[in-house]
Amino acid sequence: MKICQILDKIDEHQLFIPAFQREYVWSKENVKELISSLIREYPTGTLLTWETSCPPELKGTHKYSEQQGVIKLILDGQQRITSLYLLIRNSIPPYYTENEIRTDPRNLYVKIDDENVELQYYKPKTMSNNPCWVSITDIFQKKIRSREIVSALKNLGVDVSDAQQDLIDDNFSKIEKILDREFLEQSIPVKASLKEAIDIFYIVNAGGVNLTDAELALAQISGYWPNAREVFKKKLAELKDYGFDLKLDFIVYLLLGSSYHIGSDMKKLHDASNKDKLQKIWNILQERTLDYLLTLLKTHCNIENRDEINHVYALIPMAVYLYNNENRLSEVQIKKMMRWFLYSQIRERYVSQLGTKLDHDIKIVCEKDDPFVILLDEIKLERPLTIVPDEFIGKTVRSPLFNLMKLYFKSKGAICLGTGVSLMRNMGKRYNLDDDHIFPWAKLRDNGYDKNNTYKYNLAQELTNREILCTDENRWKKKDMDAFDYLLEVKRRYPNALRLQCIPEDENLWKIENYEDFLSVRRNMLSRELNEYLNSFIFKETDVLDVKSLILQGESQNIEFKSSIRWDYKENTVNKKLEFVIAKTLCGFLNSAGGTLIIGVDDDGNVLGLDKDYSTLSKNDRDGFQLAVNSIINNYLGKDVWVDINVVPYEDKEVCVIKANPSKRSIFVKNEGKEEFYIRRGSATMPLSFSEMEKYVSEKK
Repeated sequence: MKICQILDKIDEHQLFIPAFQREYVWSKENVKELISSLIREYPTGTLLTWETSCPPELKGTHKYSEQQGVIKLILDGQQRITSLYLLIRNSIPPYYTENEIRTDPRNLYVKIDDENVELQYYKPKTMSNNPCWVSITDIFQKKIRSREIVSALKNLGVDVSDAQQDLIDDNFSKIEKILDREFLEQSIPVKASLKEAIDIFYIVNAGGVNLTDAELALAQISGYWPNAREVFKKKLAELKDYGFDLKLDFIVYLLLGSSYHIGSDMKKLHDASNKDKLQKIWNILQERTLDYLLTLLKTHCNIENRDEINHVYALIPMAVYLYNNENRLSEVQIKKMMRWFLYSQIRERYVSQLGTKLDHDIKIVCEKDDPFVILLDEIKLERPLTIVPDEFIGKTVRSPLFNLMKLYFKSKGAICLGTGVSLMRNMGKRYNLDDDHIFPWAKLRDNGYDKNNTYKYNLAQELTNREILCTDENRWKKKDMDAFDYLLEVKRRYPNALRLQCIPEDENLWKIENYEDFLSVRRNMLSRELNEYLNSFIFKETDVLDVKSLILQGESQNIEFKSSIRWDYKENTVNKKLEFVIAKTLCGFLNSAGGTLIIGVDDDGNVLGLDKDYSTLSKNDRDGFQLAVNSIINNYLGKDVWVDINVVPYEDKEVCVIKANPSKRSIFVKNEGKEEFYIRRGSATMPLSFSEMEKYVSEKK
């Protein structure tokens, strides 16, 4: 079938793409190679088509009607056809929308006076003033002719020879003749069933060369569950809006793990008998499991988007575990799972042998009582868990350690060094997170840290020479400021900002002659603090006993009980003024010797639990509660205040234990536009006037 006929049949609703086909995934390089081969009349593969009067669901908005009779489907070759449609028609083919074309090749240009017919994507500096660089699409659309190229060259004073003019004519002709090129067509007969057609499709694509095993499995699923692909894509679009851009392959692995407790044998999903089972599983996964899992990652690890996950398939065993346990995990189970997840990232559990490792890990989470402890021990057998300073040497931002560093900074309430805004998710693209060199690359390059010295170049790009900041600050303000001047200004404007990003505050280290000493000190800081961060996910079984011991001790200088954060037990209603009481108590601990606040316990030590508070929250569970506590701290005390918050099961209820260490600086509570200073005196939280505060702080030093 000629290429021009293929495109006409698509426009005339005679040739379609089945919905079980994967999306348009070709790169611009793939398209360039195809056009180059067609110009040179090289072989470009065959089409596999299927004529049928009972088609499966079709891509696009067109719905099949029996009145159409037999129609033809492209089973293999749609990447080539889509590429050609884009270039030749200069529009999106009817079976796709513009949003589904992630890589648009329509800026492909040809050097029309070149014997080799060079192809390149548009480069303004190279092509804008050279008439011989011509848009391939403009040639197909007949928006430009060879004579116009010759005229443009002559207008520029170029003496165009007959040979050059012939070459331009010939190259135009080669490109125009692509429309008459034939794709050898292999057809599946009309009598074939849908199952047989998909089986042939599978055989043609077997071996993982053109399609992955997951994509082939999805094709089979779409055969017996016609709108499966669109159902999955709808959920993926929803997750993408929240920052988690996952792929269809991920969904297939998730279905395989949840239905068969394995991670490699995709053929298990091929049989049509799976339909009812998969639909039931998917309803639970999409409505509850996926949202809960990603919320856990956000509330416990500060992961806010897909880019902050190095190895996304670590989510599969976790999702299967949540699915099997109906999302009902204790704080102990959550912490163990999150700790394993973070180590699976930095120790690159799934960097190779994905299917085999998923088989093993999913089996553990389905069969063992304490699976993530077992899985963490197995990571430990492969690589030590403890991060050592030397691990940072020469590692770039591509290292999993960089994402861990970012998550840790967010957990501390770190801020952008230039704007002072939190590193947590902010409004507007200008406040998306970016990273930049602390010691500018240009200055390091000029001081010998260039590509001529591989070791020093790697040190210049090391992740320990990176800060996290807002896109706006990176692109428009910081630029190539000298490290000493930049950090001095940051320290003046935001006194705690450097500490919160583990940046050494010794000003001598900010001088470029001390650059390697700076790296060494920061490696030590990061290794120590990242290990402490990871260990904060260890939930000791003795913690519950500790709560009992604390409650039995009663209220004191270092222990305070509060019934709730917003439920007024006396008035039996919501009272948001209680949030200020929580902030005031924490302020007193922070300004004194530290202490522990237990929420869900009344003044007499009776355990009330958190259910009343839960009922007041839009997300009425422990995650919503912890978010609410964090919000109280941020609103009243500031985003750079750090306390340890844990919701602990106790006596068939849950209580919240907040441990506040003594602060090195004075902490104030914001109350109705004023700042108030509190300390602990005995078992009470006491306010101090400004003069009393000055005396207290002076004596404390």
